[in-house]
Amino acid sequence: MSRIKILFVISLTLIALFAIVSYWMYSTMSSAAEHERSQQYIQIEKGTAPSAIIDKLAAEGVIKYPLTTKVYLRLFGDASKLKAGEYEFSSPITPLQVIAELEKGEERVTKLVIPEGFTRFDIAKRIVEKFPQDPPVSEGQILVLMEQTEKIRDLAPEAKNLEGYMYPSTYTFPKETKPVAIINGMTLQFLKIWKPEWTAQAKAMGRTPHEIVTLASLIETESGIESERPTVASVIYNRLNKNVPLGIDQTVVYIAKMQDRWDGTINRSDLDVDSPYNTRRYGGIPPGPISSVSESAIVAALNPARSDYLYYVRNVDLNDGSHWFYSSASDFERGKARYQQWLEKERQEKRAAETDNENR
Repeated sequence: MSRIKILFVISLTLIALFAIVSYWMYSTMSSAAEHERSQQYIQIEKGTAPSAIIDKLAAEGVIKYPLTTKVYLRLFGDASKLKAGEYEFSSPITPLQVIAELEKGEERVTKLVIPEGFTRFDIAKRIVEKFPQDPPVSEGQILVLMEQTEKIRDLAPEAKNLEGYMYPSTYTFPKETKPVAIINGMTLQFLKIWKPEWTAQAKAMGRTPHEIVTLASLIETESGIESERPTVASVIYNRLNKNVPLGIDQTVVYIAKMQDRWDGTINRSDLDVDSPYNTRRYGGIPPGPISSVSESAIVAALNPARSDYLYYVRNVDLNDGSHWFYSSASDFERGKARYQQWLEKERQEKRAAETDNENR
């Protein structure tokens, strides 16, 4: 075999070997591994050498393959980009994701998750839990801060508090952040989401932005299925047009929270409570929102589907949070009866499971 052929074979072998090693290395670096430090901060001091950073994270269990990670950084990465800081690494996480976090740099922060449909009372409780203050700040004090409506005055001058105007999302704040700054951040996010054309669209519908946000909060609490929200909106508008009380039970839940007596169960006394928020007793739109609202709920409030539906009840066949919709009261009563039978069965199974657990 000539020298040229030998060199050619060697070159092909080396190329193949490099490709195999590169594929193996990338697969290893892309494999997510779980660790036990996801709820804790790991401090990377300034001046720490890149190899020492990898060794530290390996010792903490965040990186499972320190040698492979170092080789990857040398061959494909830039170790000089790794930054000092306080990191909270999610679990599971891949070595590539760890490197990306280290290149981005991170100060000590706390994530604040505000789900769609959270009330101001829920938000206040979560702020107290996630951002302890010295001296301590109570939920009541935070609720007072939520009565400062200056930032939304141009949009909703009739709003008495920020209910509905603190946008549901996942936020990241430094751990020392004061509650007022957190509330301002959520309110500013709502104002970023709100589109000027929505104000014009509300006016064309004969509604104020505040009424649209209130209607959106009803839609938000009634259905988590984005595709059916316009249909839920159509039921609400149809009932309003016919002067039929909306009968939305989440409004009485909200009243119970306002009165600091919500225990997780709707009681008969809740349904009869005398409050303008009680959509079983009073017609029209409640005085204000009953929860935070997402963009999809606002869009549904502005763009209800065309229907003649006046009722809906949970779809127990699918049991995915969706609903059956009805135009007649008799059809609705039949659907309601099916739902109540299903609900009672669920309760019986739950009680049986609890009894079984107690007997073990």
